[in-house]
Amino acid sequence: MNKSKLLLKENPSLKDFQKYVTELEEARGFSKQTVLQKCLMLGEEVGELFKAIRKSENISVDQKSVIGSIDEELADIFIYLCAIANRHNIDLEEAFRNKEEINKTRKWVIKNQ
Repeated sequence: MNKSKLLLKENPSLKDFQKYVTELEEARGFSKQTVLQKCLMLGEEVGELFKAIRKSENISVDQKSVIGSIDEELADIFIYLCAIANRHNIDLEEAFRNKEEINKTRKWVIKNQ
């Protein structure tokens, strides 16, 4: 697929995002990366998110670090989540709904708020 032909439709569903990630991985040459590789990269992106949050909260960070914005890091994390789900043929919307039904039955105790 040609990189310039990638197009995410207006008001996409979660399934649309997952399909788009499949297409962008193919177009950019990432489709052969393993689940392990994707998980490791996801971990790196989570670390980058933490740095961006530290910066936004005025917590000291290495001044030599290139720190992205919170929204960019969240988008990267979302892409990796979609890629991992795609490799396991998991419909994230269905997984979310199923898990939320389980969560609705749980009792949550919130301390020290």
